[in-house]
Amino acid sequence: MKPLTEQEIRAAFVNCTKGEAKRLSVPRDLADRPWEDLDYLGWRDPQAPDRAYLVIELDGRPRALALRCPSSVSGQQRRSMCSMCLTTHGGNVSLMVAPKAGKPGKQGNSVGAYLCDDLACSLYVRGKKDAGAGGRLHETLTVAEKIERTVANVAAFVAKVTA
Repeated sequence: MKPLTEQEIRAAFVNCTKGEAKRLSVPRDLADRPWEDLDYLGWRDPQAPDRAYLVIELDGRPRALALRCPSSVSGQQRRSMCSMCLTTHGGNVSLMVAPKAGKPGKQGNSVGAYLCDDLACSLYVRGKKDAGAGGRLHETLTVAEKIERTVANVAAFVAKVTA
């Protein structure tokens, strides 16, 4: 993924108002992110733990989603799989819900997917971050094929939000 500026990120949101995009919390460490290893930029809002954000480049331009996450249930250690990167975690996957773009979103319609809590799918797929015991299932796919699948899954999720 090519490095993005705060301004590019704020302008890329498709499922919130310009005012909401202006007020949301963008990471301060954009220059330090491992851009060459990212298929998308994802982060949790430090001021609002029930909010997360995702930015992916599609058709040569960034598209960003505002997501809602349920508050974590203490003691929940059920193994779950991220629907984007197919990494399994012990309690570190959450249902993240994105309001649909445009009129459907204003009517309360949304789309959900199970995602890694830290939104670090790109790093798990590349083996740069460890998901713990049993985190990655053995597959015969190459890393490049896993990356391609993850990007396709995220793009399909964005398409559902913008449809």
